[in-house]
Amino acid sequence: MNYRICTYGDPILRTPSAPVASVDNGLRQLAQDMVETMHAANGVGLAAQQIGRTEAVCVVDLPAKMDTDESSGQRQNPGVPMPLVLVNPEITARSGREVRDEGCLSFPELFASIARATDVTVRFTDLKGKEQSLYAKGFLARAIQHELDHLNGVLIVDRMSAVTKIGMAGRLKRLKKQTKARLAAAAEAGA
Repeated sequence: MNYRICTYGDPILRTPSAPVASVDNGLRQLAQDMVETMHAANGVGLAAQQIGRTEAVCVVDLPAKMDTDESSGQRQNPGVPMPLVLVNPEITARSGREVRDEGCLSFPELFASIARATDVTVRFTDLKGKEQSLYAKGFLARAIQHELDHLNGVLIVDRMSAVTKIGMAGRLKRLKKQTKARLAAAAEAGA
């Protein structure tokens, strides 16, 4: 099932996620649907809030070419199976710092320079209900941090510099207005 992706201005994006009590078939189906929705939108990561849900679950699927170190040409996270599904994820360690352009499916066609850790360790539950710990670096670390921000109600606009926000103010205002109009129309149609 493909979900509609919630865009900037939708209140659900500011709603912190609720911990998942147990991994069951419903959660596995949600994760599969999230991966399909992410692929259909040409994304590499998606959090539950982005499809109007509040479970603490996110998915990441990096193509090999996006997981390659630019200088050495080597894969940075070759042992990490994709797509990666993180249930109740929590970053337990981070190191390094890098500023790179970043986009978001909830901010279509907007990219901004965002500072993130270059390496992270994340603890999570997998779809078998087992506790896992994963060390990630490079773009995978960036994607994990981005999706965990969503689970905490933090958006890419919150990570932008003041100068970038000023430069994008018009586009952000338009996107928010379009989202609010779509939500109002959906509410009216459902009434």
